[in-house]
Amino acid sequence: MAVTALQAQGLAGASVGEYRGATTVARFGDLEAELAALRAACGVYDLGFRAKLSLTGGDRVRWLNGMVTNNIRDLAAGHGLYAFLLNPQGRILGDLYAYNRGESIVVDTDRSQSEKILATFDHYIIMDDVEVKDVTDEVSAVGISGPRGREVLIAAGFGVPKIQPLQMQSVTWQSMECSLVCGEQANWEIWVSSSGARKLWDALLAAGARPVGFEALEVHRIESGIPAYGIDIRDRDLPQETEQERALNFNKGCYIGQEIVERIRSRGAVHRKFTGFVLNGAVATGSKVVSNGKEVGEITSIAELPIAGDKRIALGYIRREVGTPGREVMVGSIGATVVQLPLTQEVSANHESSLEQRPA
Repeated sequence: MAVTALQAQGLAGASVGEYRGATTVARFGDLEAELAALRAACGVYDLGFRAKLSLTGGDRVRWLNGMVTNNIRDLAAGHGLYAFLLNPQGRILGDLYAYNRGESIVVDTDRSQSEKILATFDHYIIMDDVEVKDVTDEVSAVGISGPRGREVLIAAGFGVPKIQPLQMQSVTWQSMECSLVCGEQANWEIWVSSSGARKLWDALLAAGARPVGFEALEVHRIESGIPAYGIDIRDRDLPQETEQERALNFNKGCYIGQEIVERIRSRGAVHRKFTGFVLNGAVATGSKVVSNGKEVGEITSIAELPIAGDKRIALGYIRREVGTPGREVMVGSIGATVVQLPLTQEVSANHESSLEQRPA
C-alpha cells in the first residue's frame, strides 16, 4: 500500500490506516473536535491519497473529451470539472476531476482508482498523440476546509485570489511553486511538490488550522452528501442514478457510454436515485431499505458518530417513487427517514436538539 508523502515524512497521529488507496492518519485525537474544525473553523488534512495523471500531446483534449462524460473540449485553461469514465454499457468505471493546465491536462482521482483508469486510458490510446504519465509521487496536496479557510491561507502567507469553484491558480509560496485550487464545498487544495508537503503542512498548522484525519473527513463527506467511488458509486451504477448531474454534459458530442446516458435522458429517468437517510439506530452498510414490506433500496455509507441520541446519518439508493424527503422507511429492524442532500441541516438541527435535551 502506498504511503502518502506527508505520512512518509513523519506525520504523527493517534492512529494510521488505509484511505482510498493510501496509508495516512486516521485520527489525530478527538474526532468530534476535528469535525468541529471542518464545520465551524478550519481543518487541514492530507490529500496524498489522491493520484495525479498528466496528459500531454496534441490530441489530448479531443481524446479525453471522447472518454469522459463532461465537456473537456471547452474547458478553459486554469479551470477544472468533474466527470465519470464509463464502459460501453454506460456503467461507471471511475470518477475524476480534470484540470486544463495549458500545456497539459491533469486528471485527479483516488489512488484506489488510478490503476484501473490508467489501464482504461492505455486501452483506448491507439493512433492518438496522447501521452499519459503518473506524477502522483512527484505532486502531493494538502486540503483545508471550514469557514476560516481563507483566513488561514492568508495567515500562512498565501495571496488568495478570487477564483471560482474548480478554478486553479499557480502561486509562489516561500520560493516553492504551488497550485491553489478552489474546491466545490468551501474548501481549498494546495498542490505542491512532495518534498515541500511537510513545510506547507506545518505552516498551515502555525496559521491556526487544526489537523484532521480521514475518519473526520469521511463523516464530513457523508454530511455533505458526496458519493465516493467504490463505496457509493460502483461499476454497476448508471450516471443518472447517482444524482451527480455536474458530471454530465449533453451537448459535447460522442464519448464511451454516451448512447446509454442519452437514452436514459430521452426516456425520462432511471428507477433509483442517490439520497440521504436519518437512521434511528445502528445498521451496517449494505443493509436493505424496505417500504411497505418491499425492498426499495440500500445503504452505502454511514456516519458512525451519532448525531442525537442513537440517530445516525447515511447515504444510499432508493426507488424514485418512494424516495421523497420525509418518507418513513425501514432499514433492517431500524426505522429511518429519507432526507434531501446535503445532510448538513439534519446534523445541525439534531445537534441543537441534543443540546436542548441536556440537563441544565
